Amino acid sequence: MPQHYPFSAVVSSGAPDDPTALDPMALALVLTTISPGVGGVLVRGEKGTAKSTIVRALAAVLPPIDVVAGDRFSTDPAEPHPRSPDGPFAADAPTETRPVRLVELPVGATEDRVLGSLHLERALSEGKADYEPGLLARAHRGVLYVDEVNLLHDHLVDLLLDAAAMGRSTVERDGVSVEHDARFVLVGTMNPEEGELRPQLLDRFGLTVEVAAPRDPVVRMEVVRRRMAFDADPVAFAASYADAERALTERIATAQRLVADVELTDAALLKIAEICSAFDVDGMRADIVTARAAVAHAAWHGRTSVTRADIRAAALLSLPHRRRRNPFDAPGLDEDLLDQLLGDDEPEPPEPPTPEPTEPERSDGEEGEAEQSESEAAERSDGEPSQPQPTGAPSGTGGTDETAATGTPYRARLFTVAGTGAGEAGRRSRAITASGRRIGATRPTGPGAGPGGGIDLTSTILSAAPHQHARGRTEGRLRLEQDDLRVASREGKEANLVLFCVDASGSMAARRRMEQVKTAILSLLLDAYRRRDKVGLVTFRADGAQVALPPTHSVDIAATRLEQLPSGGRTPLAEGLLEADRVLRLERVRDPRRRPLLVVVTDGRATQGPDAVARSRQAAAHLASQGIASLVVDCESGSFRMGLAGELAHHLRAEHVPIAEVSAADLTGAVRERVA
Repeated sequence: MPQHYPFSAVVSSGAPDDPTALDPMALALVLTTISPGVGGVLVRGEKGTAKSTIVRALAAVLPPIDVVAGDRFSTDPAEPHPRSPDGPFAADAPTETRPVRLVELPVGATEDRVLGSLHLERALSEGKADYEPGLLARAHRGVLYVDEVNLLHDHLVDLLLDAAAMGRSTVERDGVSVEHDARFVLVGTMNPEEGELRPQLLDRFGLTVEVAAPRDPVVRMEVVRRRMAFDADPVAFAASYADAERALTERIATAQRLVADVELTDAALLKIAEICSAFDVDGMRADIVTARAAVAHAAWHGRTSVTRADIRAAALLSLPHRRRRNPFDAPGLDEDLLDQLLGDDEPEPPEPPTPEPTEPERSDGEEGEAEQSESEAAERSDGEPSQPQPTGAPSGTGGTDETAATGTPYRARLFTVAGTGAGEAGRRSRAITASGRRIGATRPTGPGAGPGGGIDLTSTILSAAPHQHARGRTEGRLRLEQDDLRVASREGKEANLVLFCVDASGSMAARRRMEQVKTAILSLLLDAYRRRDKVGLVTFRADGAQVALPPTHSVDIAATRLEQLPSGGRTPLAEGLLEADRVLRLERVRDPRRRPLLVVVTDGRATQGPDAVARSRQAAAHLASQGIASLVVDCESGSFRMGLAGELAHHLRAEHVPIAEVSAADLTGAVRERVA
C-alpha cells in the first residue's frame, strides 16, 4: 500500500469525488502530463504551500507505461527508431508495464550524476569503459522534478535546456560516446524570495502557477486536519482517497488517448494569436504552448474541439511569465483584458499615456548649480541661514525628507572582486568551484582542487597505471592507493555578496540627482539578480546609519526598499562605512566562502558630528585593511566639483566610478570624451 500523500488530498478547489475540479497548480500538472509537448510546469510560491508535496504525489496518479523489458532507458516498444544504448531491440522483444517515474534532480547534483558517466566498478575491476546512465536517462518518459530550481547551478541549467530542446542527451566524456532519448516533463518549484529564475530556463517552462497559503480559516483548518490524519496513519489516509486516485488516473488516461482527436480550428488559432499579440509576449513559443495546453484542456474535459473556455484556461497558465514587464515585477495577467479579448466585442484600445510636463533644458553648469542649491536646502535644518557650509562643519539634522522616484534601469557594467575565489557558483567573479569548466586534475588536498570537487576517474586511473607492476598486479582489479586519487579542478565564476552603502543625506537629495542614484542602484541590483548574487542595503543620513535590508537572495525586496528610500539631513559618512563593516563581519561568519563587494554610493561629503572628515577616512582605512573589495560610485555633478568621492576611494583602495559610467552603454562615450 503506498504511503505517499494522495494527490487528491492536496487539491483544494474540488471535492475528492470530483476529479475534474482541480486548483490551478493541479490543473497545470495534469495538462502537461496529458500533453508533454506543453513543456512542463514552474510552481512559484512562498514556503509551506505544499508545492513539493503535490508534485511528489503526481506520479502515483499517472497511468503506467509500457517499456522494453530490461532496458535501462525506458524505451517505448512502439517507438520505430529508439535511441537506446541497450538496443537494438528485436521486433518481438519482451515488454513490461511499470509506473511512471518521478526523478528528483538535487540542486547540488554534479554533471556526471545528471548526464551519466563511466561505470566506476567495471572500469576498476574489468578495465571496461561502460556507460552508467544518469538522471536524464532515468527521467525519460517520466517527470523530472527540481525543487528550488532557481538555485540550480548554471551548468546544470544548460544541460536541462539542451535536453528539453533536443529531446535527447549526448555524452562525450571519459572515453564514453553515448546518445539516448531524454523526453520528460520538467517540473520545478521555487520560492521567489530566494531569487528569480534564469530567463532562458524560465521560458522553457510551458506553464507557470503562483501559489499562496489560503487565508480562509476553514480551509486552513481542513489542511491541518488532513495532514495530522496522514501523519497518524498514512496507510489508512491513502486508502480513504484510493477511489479518487483511481478515478483521476482513469481520467488522465482517457484524456491522453483523446488528445490526438481534439480539433484546433483556424478560428481558435487566430484567437490564441490575438491574445498573445495583445499581451506583447516575446517570440512564438507562447502561441505554441497556449495552443497545446488548450487542446489538452479540451481533452481533459472530454471534448473533441477547443472552446474559448479552453483557451482562457491555457492562457492563464502559459502567458504570465512570458509577457514583457518591468524588472522585478512579479508575473501576472490582466484577466479583464483576457476576457475582453475572448469576448465577441473587440477590446477597447488602451488609453494613451498622459504626457509628463517637460522642463527647459539646462547646461551642465546650470544643472550643477541647481542641484547644489537643492542639496543645501535639503541639508539645512529649519531656521538656519542659507549660506553654504564647509565640508566637515557641524550642521543640523532637520529638513524635509523626500522620496525620489526611480527611473528606467539600464545594463550596468560588470564589477568583479579581484583574485580567484572559491565560493558558490555564480556569474560574477573568477573562482575555482565544484562546477564549471574542467581545467585539469589535482590531488584532493592540492591547490586548485576546488570546494567539493568530485573524483576525476580518468586521471586517477592514469596516475595508478604506471605502478601496477610494482604493486604486483598481473591481472584482475586495478590496485589503487591513496596517492593515486585525483579530483577535477574546475574554473568558473562565483556569486558574491554585493552590499550597497548608500548616502541618503541632504547633499544627495536634489530630485534629479537622487533619481539618478536610485536608477543606478536599481541597474546594479538587476545585474546582481542575473549573476545570482546576494544583496544587502545600508543607508546613512541625518545622524546615523541603518541596515535597510540584511543580505538576501531576493533582489525584489531590495528594489522595493530602494524605491521607498527617503533622503534628507546631514551626512554621517563614517557611521555608514562602520555599519557596512559590521554587516560584512556578520556575513563572513555565516558564509565565509562568499566574497563581498562593497558599493559605496555617495558624493563623498561628510558633515555629521565633530571631525566628520577624519572619522570617515579612518573608517575607510579600516575597511581597506581587511582586504574588502570596494567600489565608490561618485554622485557629484555640476561644473564645480570637490572630488571628495575620489579621495574616499583612495582611502578605501576602491575603484572610483562616476555615476554616469555605471551604465555599460554610457561607458564607451565617457572613454571617448576622455581620449578627446
